[in-house]
Amino acid sequence: MLFHRTPLHGAWLIDAEPHLDERGWFARSFCEHEFAEYGLETRFVQHSRSFSKRAGTLRGMHFQTAPHEEVKLVSCVSGAIFDVIFDMRPGSPSYRQSFSVELTAANGRQLYIPKGMAHGFEALTDDVTVNYLISEFYAPGYSSGIRYDDPALGVEWPMPVTQVSDKDLGWPPWELINRGMCLED
Repeated sequence: MLFHRTPLHGAWLIDAEPHLDERGWFARSFCEHEFAEYGLETRFVQHSRSFSKRAGTLRGMHFQTAPHEEVKLVSCVSGAIFDVIFDMRPGSPSYRQSFSVELTAANGRQLYIPKGMAHGFEALTDDVTVNYLISEFYAPGYSSGIRYDDPALGVEWPMPVTQVSDKDLGWPPWELINRGMCLED
């Protein structure tokens, strides 16, 4: 695997190194030793999958709050997504910055998302399947989000958003979340 730093502190793009032969290819998508060499999480207690039927479907921007913050390793195994993360960590050198990347079944890239970041994506094709390796068990009372179209995120979604859940439409803007986080400190 090839590990590439992103502009957001602690977030990584990971490319597979396929081994080709006449049958096709084989590549590792996770190796505990390689992740540990980079100081990355190696324990993933949940493996989840989402499916989006239509291009333009948006999911996000999600995160879990303390003490159930989670690391995610995200990959797209069918179709293509525009994947976005936003750094919410006040002490981070990339605080309040976002990063986006296209993850596709064809490019096989993965995005490693550290604790303290909001995550979301837009389906760029029909029939999109996304895999997640997650470091913490889901804790419903600690699940939260930021409204996907909040200008504070600085995200330009590549397609018109055609479908968003009511829950995702109801997330507050970043400034309300940020004020609440500062009050807890």
